[in-house]
Amino acid sequence: MKKVLVVLAHPNFEKSRGNRALIEAICELPSVTIHHLYKQYSQWQIDVQAEQALLIQQDLIVFQHPLYWYSVPPLLKKWMDDVLTFGFAFGQDGTALKGKELMPVITTGGLPELYAAGGGANFTISELLRPIQQTATFCGMGYKTPFVVYGFLPQELEIPGAITDEQLFQEANRYRQFLQHYMAG
Repeated sequence: MKKVLVVLAHPNFEKSRGNRALIEAICELPSVTIHHLYKQYSQWQIDVQAEQALLIQQDLIVFQHPLYWYSVPPLLKKWMDDVLTFGFAFGQDGTALKGKELMPVITTGGLPELYAAGGGANFTISELLRPIQQTATFCGMGYKTPFVVYGFLPQELEIPGAITDEQLFQEANRYRQFLQHYMAG
């Protein structure tokens, strides 16, 4: 069975509706390790050797986080800078991640039409995630299509298009099913 590492990077996970539902849907899957960066490294002192050892054991590495100023949350960026180093993840001897796969799992406050050509964000999700895609390529990893859940707007505002609890449940199930299928393959 393939092994999956979910690198969860949510600065305020306790108040998260979306990321929490996604994690709850997968937390009991065999061969899935959930690695909560903000819980593990509240002082931002990353244990590089432990992180690299964890990565080596995986087949699929998931970066799960809210879209944060059109990018990753700051601790995930620091983790990438510290852990994906020359001689480990890239460079002449940096082949530790070669052949593994990387997949972003993203939640957004914006609705899907915001992330369309001509939308308010000016770019599609695929375009905004190009640095992550290039990171995977640079490290010799495959890049899986991002799993994106849109519309995490405050429910009390009753904004049309905001994700409902039922839609969130369906998306969380779809995420679990994807990982189950991946691990079995």
